[in-house]
Amino acid sequence: MSLQRRLRPTPRPWHAVMLAVFLAGTAWSLRGRPLEPLPVLTAVLGGLFGLVVFQFTVGNLWAYAVEYYNAGGSWTDPPFVAPFAVALVAGAATYVFLADVAAAAWAAFWTFIVAAGVVAVLVNAAAGYREAGG
Repeated sequence: MSLQRRLRPTPRPWHAVMLAVFLAGTAWSLRGRPLEPLPVLTAVLGGLFGLVVFQFTVGNLWAYAVEYYNAGGSWTDPPFVAPFAVALVAGAATYVFLADVAAAAWAAFWTFIVAAGVVAVLVNAAAGYREAGG
């Protein structure tokens, strides 16, 4: 793909999602504060921070999915779905007990990371034993 085709002047749907995340983060940071320069600047920085966290999280989840698929797996395989399911349960349970969206998202993210690591080790060990035996 040529560089001219990569640098299209028109926005893509992903840009709209990023703009929405930035605006939501800014609005969330600005709620209940006066519209003065310092609170607005702080809210904009909060929106940018939220956007970076969103891109990091979505980027890692997308990379996990693409790498699994490129390795020959299917997105419906139990080893692929398990970390998502465990993270969803952990996030929901955290929200039920703490009623805090940020804590629930934090718990879900790190539960996903740990579950994906555990599943990777178990799948690699099972594949190694299967390869050695056959």
